[in-house]
Amino acid sequence: MQEQQQGRRLPVGIVAGVSALVLAAGGGSAWWAWNSGQSTPTTQAPTTTQPSSPKPLQASAEKTVQVYWLKSTGNRIEVVPSAINLEDANQPNTVLEKAFDRLLAGPTDPKLASTIPTDTKLRSVAIREDGVHVDLSQEFTSGGGSTSMSGRLAQVIYTASSLDPNAKVWIMVEGKKLEVLGGEGLEIEQPATRKSFEENFDL
Repeated sequence: MQEQQQGRRLPVGIVAGVSALVLAAGGGSAWWAWNSGQSTPTTQAPTTTQPSSPKPLQASAEKTVQVYWLKSTGNRIEVVPSAINLEDANQPNTVLEKAFDRLLAGPTDPKLASTIPTDTKLRSVAIREDGVHVDLSQEFTSGGGSTSMSGRLAQVIYTASSLDPNAKVWIMVEGKKLEVLGGEGLEIEQPATRKSFEENFDL
């Protein structure tokens, strides 16, 4: 007699457990929670695959950045972009550093030119809260007239702001803020932007 009563009480206990789950989590989700509790490997499977999700992002970390050159078009000189693909450049600072390495190496297209002296070296480039800071070697200020100075200034400003066209650019030479460029005394207002260059300089 007791065995029959216990046999009747067992389904009632299961129903009560399922009902509690329904009240706590909602009908369908409670059923899933109750069944997943009986199958432990099923609940663990998503957590084991989640850590591998960032890997595709790292594998496709190739960046495209614009490096700016000078091109003669009739009576004018224009600042023109040239897209380059960079591998293993996951950080913005690294992207700009490699972009400047390409810029200082000079153009490979004979139709494009650069007025930056070939022996100019990049001392550092960094994105900070107040803009992009570029530090170049002393060679950057040597040789050339006003057009040459304006051209190299444009190349630096536009390349430094390639990740953000509205970025403010701070130019330094040997760690000191550049205030005058060239023997003709081209005054540099800093921070410089693409807009301020277009308003204050002609090529």
